[in-house]
Amino acid sequence: MRSGQQVVHPHGDVTVISSVASGAEIIAAGSVHVYGTLRGRVLAGAYGNERARIFCRRLEAELMAIDGHYVMADDIEPHLREACIQAWLEKDALEITTMD
Repeated sequence: MRSGQQVVHPHGDVTVISSVASGAEIIAAGSVHVYGTLRGRVLAGAYGNERARIFCRRLEAELMAIDGHYVMADDIEPHLREACIQAWLEKDALEITTMD
């Protein structure tokens, strides 16, 4: 996805086979899967799905959110930057772990 592009899917998951550029945005009712680098903004579970997850091969996101709970780039732990990750909600907190 190129910078400035927005994908909105109000009824399910979104899968991106390539990378998401800085300035691009994904909004999904379900989970978001990025099989490349995630640089833009991603909002999973955007319509009230607390079970949604975010997966990506390489994390460089500006913002990640699940069901309204978000984390900004500056708040992401250094060891998670540029890693293959998954993110989910745990007791109203966005949790991120590597998948290596």
